[in-house]
Amino acid sequence: MSAHGHGSDEPSLYSAGAVGVPAVYHTDDSATESYPGDKAQELDGSIEGQEFGGGDDDDYLREGERWPTAEDKSTLTRVADRVPRQAFLIIATEFCERFTYYGVSGLFQNYIQNGYKVPGSNPGALGRGKHTAAGLGNFLQFWCYITPILGAVIADQYWGKYRTILVFSVVYLVGDLVLTLTSIPVSIRAGGAFPGLVIAIIIIGLATGAVKSNVSPMVAEQYRRTRPFVRRLKSGREVLVDRDATIQSIFNWFYWAINVGSLSSIATTELEHNVDFWPAYLLPTLMFVVCIGVFWLGRNKYVRTPPTGSIVVKAAKCIATGVRRAYLARRGGPVLVDAQGRRESWIEYAKPSTMAEVPASVTWDDKFVGELRRTLRACKVFLFFPIYWLCYGQMSNNLVAQAGEMNTGSVPNDIIQNLDPICLIIFIPIFDMGIYPALRRCGIVVGPITRIFIGFLLAAVSMAYAAIVQHLVYSAGPYYDSPGSKFNNISAAIQIPAYIFIAWGEIFASISGLEYAYTRAPAAMKSIIMSIYLFTNCGGAILAFCFNPILDDPKLVENFAIAGGLMGAFAFLFYACFWKYDRS
Repeated sequence: MSAHGHGSDEPSLYSAGAVGVPAVYHTDDSATESYPGDKAQELDGSIEGQEFGGGDDDDYLREGERWPTAEDKSTLTRVADRVPRQAFLIIATEFCERFTYYGVSGLFQNYIQNGYKVPGSNPGALGRGKHTAAGLGNFLQFWCYITPILGAVIADQYWGKYRTILVFSVVYLVGDLVLTLTSIPVSIRAGGAFPGLVIAIIIIGLATGAVKSNVSPMVAEQYRRTRPFVRRLKSGREVLVDRDATIQSIFNWFYWAINVGSLSSIATTELEHNVDFWPAYLLPTLMFVVCIGVFWLGRNKYVRTPPTGSIVVKAAKCIATGVRRAYLARRGGPVLVDAQGRRESWIEYAKPSTMAEVPASVTWDDKFVGELRRTLRACKVFLFFPIYWLCYGQMSNNLVAQAGEMNTGSVPNDIIQNLDPICLIIFIPIFDMGIYPALRRCGIVVGPITRIFIGFLLAAVSMAYAAIVQHLVYSAGPYYDSPGSKFNNISAAIQIPAYIFIAWGEIFASISGLEYAYTRAPAAMKSIIMSIYLFTNCGGAILAFCFNPILDDPKLVENFAIAGGLMGAFAFLFYACFWKYDRS
């Protein structure tokens, strides 16, 4: 579930092809490959401690490896290297964190919407209705994706990624405890559950944002080898071990862990349905204790990038300088032109070389401005993601509410949203180990822009289908278009295709966006582009607030139909604007 976890970027798009799953190697016999003695041949220096990033040189050779020739690069099969062991500790940490987040947030729609212990109704606690439930859910999404900027600044400027994740994990645990303690029956009946929920949302959103902005870049940093090399397998066949393919593999494992962790809401919704809310919240709270322990376990093994000053703050100052100087130039100051006599972009005005006197506040050089311009150009792709997140967010609120108006049998209405991660766990390996390799063997490489376009279309189809389902709900008795907290005689199983379509869309759009955010920008700009990518979720939450007036019966058909229509239109506009990026 992307929302949630998820980074990719530039020098080249993905040599390995499209996004996939946890398959460390993409060849039949390399999966059982052993590394001969783990001996290494030095290249300009010692590699002692390389496994955990302890050496100074990240380009080296082990026994059975060599540097590739030009012919090797064009003829050998590109595969991923093994994922470093410490990266798996970070992936396990992300699993625990997502287990906690989805175990808690998956209950919010019922917890807020329905009354406590109302006979014949779905489980609930606050009785605040659909508007408040959707509003607080959208606020949580907004808050969780604006706080990563703060987390990135703290890590880069002061603490580094490791300490930032550890400290905010403790803050996260405090928020979980507040939610758990205020959801006990005596607190609900005394009116303490609602303020406790608001406080918990603020704390959890702050903490998850700080963790989110640092955990995905940190997991990628654990792989230190930068140059491709040739490895001879036990079968005698040679393959080209590629960094881009390895980073892709790491992110596949990372995304896989996110979706397995998100299945926690199956357990918590069952506890909510059969016991009460407080044990349902207690389970993910205890899991977060495990999360902190797992992350702390690797404290002496992680590759740690020391704080060198916040690139986000530096970039913000650079952008402000460029905008201000470009504005003054248009008001009569000296105008910058290129070799062809055309006006330069506003960002060029931030280059120190264009200033008569360089102020002390300018701490960047021309290269920094060039890299920032390149990063901002890549970020244009993200302008279309808020519409996607608007559609994606329907799973955690309006589709849950829709299921609450249908016959679910003995199954809790809010458990059905777990179809999304289940579909991802099933289909990601199929795409990675079946569909994408088959396309590559045919010489077909599906670029990231095409994949994102397909994902957008699938999200649009999901919303269109949900609109049809909602119409069928209103057409069924006995309550027709005014079911309230009751349900009509129509099976919730009819919702399943909506979740399948959104899951397929996630494989194409969300995972590709995550990779694009990490691989598309220069190395020094990764935290900026990741923050911008995560910030697009805020745009989706803001758009969702605009839909609040049509979140009551009988207007939910309009909600899904408008979201699907917008997504479909913007999908084609997106592809028209950026299809050439697949060739860059």
